[in-house]
Amino acid sequence: MSEKKIGFIGAGNMATAIINGILIKKAEKPENIFVFDLDSAKTELMKKKGVNAVSSCAELTKKSDIIVLAVKPQNYDEVLSEVKTAANDYKVFVTIAAGISIDYVRRGLERNIPAVRVMPNTPLLLGKGATAMCRSENISDEDFRKVYDMFALSGDVEILDESQMNAVIAVNGSSPAYIYLFAKAMTDYAKSVGIDEQTALRLVCKTFEGSAEMLRSSGDTPDQLIQKVCSKGGTTIEAMNVLRERNVEQAIYDAMSACTKRAEELGK
Repeated sequence: MSEKKIGFIGAGNMATAIINGILIKKAEKPENIFVFDLDSAKTELMKKKGVNAVSSCAELTKKSDIIVLAVKPQNYDEVLSEVKTAANDYKVFVTIAAGISIDYVRRGLERNIPAVRVMPNTPLLLGKGATAMCRSENISDEDFRKVYDMFALSGDVEILDESQMNAVIAVNGSSPAYIYLFAKAMTDYAKSVGIDEQTALRLVCKTFEGSAEMLRSSGDTPDQLIQKVCSKGGTTIEAMNVLRERNVEQAIYDAMSACTKRAEELGK
């Protein structure tokens, strides 16, 4: 990665994960990274890693070539207003909040800045992230590659058209919560029949890991893999019958649709 200065407005879990990925892989020198957060405890932690802590969003924008907006969607208007005078046509802005489009950032800055829109997920904290991103038409290949690499250091990255970025939140951004809900239900059942909770959780986690690898590597479709587990007259088919009677697939579809609708509302 070339030596451009990277700034993070917000030092929460996601920004910390990205910064840690950069530092652990030694992809960037700590002195080339800037961070600002209203919570001084968070910036102090960053300073201990050798990262520069600054006193305002505007100062960070002035000192950085790439600015990652790592704040909640409802805080974007305030942040964009604060950094507007420090922005220029050469600074790259990265939005990682649900529903916040490239156009939204440009309107807030009143400038046609180069930008990248990113939808990461929380497994990024463990270097197992699944990130979707898109680029503006006026960003250089070098700058886009730098942003891409920042996220690729902590997981896999897929490039999409921006028209798909609200919908993909339901696929990778919010979806870990669905998995955790499924894991909770499975573990709760195990406890109810006398299986130790931690034993059950270990089995559930390993089952998820193995199932993901089967989806990735077997060459079979999800439907084909379901059929291979569902022996006629066996136990799995009984479980699947109940799930289908309860219309679980439709419930998941509807939940993902609601997620997308909310993303569209946030971006207006």
